Amino acid sequence: MKCYQLLDHTADIGIAAFGSDLAEAFGKAAYAMFDIITDVDEVKETSSYDVRVSAGNIEELLVAWLDELLYRYETERILCKRFVIEDMSDLRLSAVVFGENADSTRHEIKTEIKSVTYHQLKVEETKDGWRVQVIFDV
Repeated sequence: MKCYQLLDHTADIGIAAFGSDLAEAFGKAAYAMFDIITDVDEVKETSSYDVRVSAGNIEELLVAWLDELLYRYETERILCKRFVIEDMSDLRLSAVVFGENADSTRHEIKTEIKSVTYHQLKVEETKDGWRVQVIFDV
């Protein structure tokens, strides 16, 4: 199963991420977001970070999850590479993420993402598993 694909969008960047279960799809969406920001292959897993978010429904949970990771990138310059979702329901998620602080000598920032949007937001079960879709404001 493919990890994610970029979606055509006029001004912003959209992704669809896939997983055999919902947690895997959320993890792949986070991976896609950081892969848009930088070359994730250059990110080392030198640190781990606990992440906990909650929301009113599953679509809002996807936005809350990605927003929290983007916030940590923007405020602490943390680049993430691997995402282990330990507990998840339609209303809450707790995970451990692995990565490191951005290092300008090793990490080229390709795209700065301003925000995670609700535009064309989707979380859906398919015959092959789960598909999540999100548009990033760049």
